[in-house]
Amino acid sequence: MDDIRDLKALQLDALREVESIGAGHAATALSQMTNRRIMISVPQITVSRLEDVAGLFGYPPPVVAAILLHMMGDLTGRTLLVFPEAAAKRLCDLLLRRTPGTTTEFGALEQSSLKEAGNILCGAFMSALSSFMGMLLLPSVPSLLVDLSSAVITSACLDFGTEPDYVLCVETQFQVEAEAEALRGHFLLVPDFAALRAILQAVRLT
Repeated sequence: MDDIRDLKALQLDALREVESIGAGHAATALSQMTNRRIMISVPQITVSRLEDVAGLFGYPPPVVAAILLHMMGDLTGRTLLVFPEAAAKRLCDLLLRRTPGTTTEFGALEQSSLKEAGNILCGAFMSALSSFMGMLLLPSVPSLLVDLSSAVITSACLDFGTEPDYVLCVETQFQVEAEAEALRGHFLLVPDFAALRAILQAVRLT
């Protein structure tokens, strides 16, 4: 199988367009959840080997909050929505309609709100990919991991069967109305072998 890192600019543009649609749907859903106007940046897409993914979040590995879902249906794999710890706490304040800076820890209410947000946001990205590929993709019930980024990536890929080689990383910035600093997060798609082949075939544009 060809190395997915060798995808040409036109093919990456196709993936970027798909994920831009997903990010747009995610921003709309997040706006509805928070009752705040939220804009998005054009996603930055990278394809990395699994062992290099943790480096995307900085070194030494920072603490992150990651919502993990299994991708089911015609293709299988795992998806993660990863936020730096501070951004995840800001997101909790938005979701729970709190004054900024209120959330200081991830209690049961905060965890529940992040899982709900992750389910909706990952679902938006997955729906865009599903439409592009003409396949049925369904998310599982979400789980939440709060740990060092390196530990989160390792945990997400345990019990995967054969170790996945590549991860599709979509960096997106959500700009919340009346807030100066954007809310940055990463959507990670960790496909199994069959899903990776299907994605490669879908973007082999003629």
